[in-house]
Amino acid sequence: MAGLLSWRVGVLRGGAGETAQDVASSAGPSHIPVMQTSTKTLFTIGYEGATQADVIGRLKAAGVETLVDVRAIAASRRAGFSKTLLSQSLRAEGIDYVHLRALGTPKAGREAARKGRVGEMRAIFADHLEEPASQLQRAELKELAGRKRVAMLCFEADHAGCHRAVLAEQLADEDGFAVVNL
Repeated sequence: MAGLLSWRVGVLRGGAGETAQDVASSAGPSHIPVMQTSTKTLFTIGYEGATQADVIGRLKAAGVETLVDVRAIAASRRAGFSKTLLSQSLRAEGIDYVHLRALGTPKAGREAARKGRVGEMRAIFADHLEEPASQLQRAELKELAGRKRVAMLCFEADHAGCHRAVLAEQLADEDGFAVVNL
């Protein structure tokens, strides 16, 4: 199984013999958990404490083709992370940008996350994902990630405290995606 996984991930990256862990190691910190049951890889990234150049560098190192912004409000006080400037900068580096607003956390969920109440944020976001607009955009994310190397972007550096972890977990559990947190 490990050999097959190495081949499959190598094919995804365009190289032979790389494992999902190799992809994770080359793309970011060593604490990256990787589910090793799929040929489809979904990346997640947070920009908290990072520069735009750092984020784009990590995306390029992982071979990401499309950044999917899963913020409800694609604006930021951090330089380079508002929707228009971010999409232009990504395009200049050969990375597509898609904003799926309905996959963002509702205000109450963002407030819970800021206060460190991750369980509450997850419950609010799970309810939000039942809404028709969220379900349509989740299907769009799944389809896009099934044919391209996609990374979901939100603010939090630690994916475990961010709603993008909920989306990644669902896609891993229900659709067989391997998840790499950059």
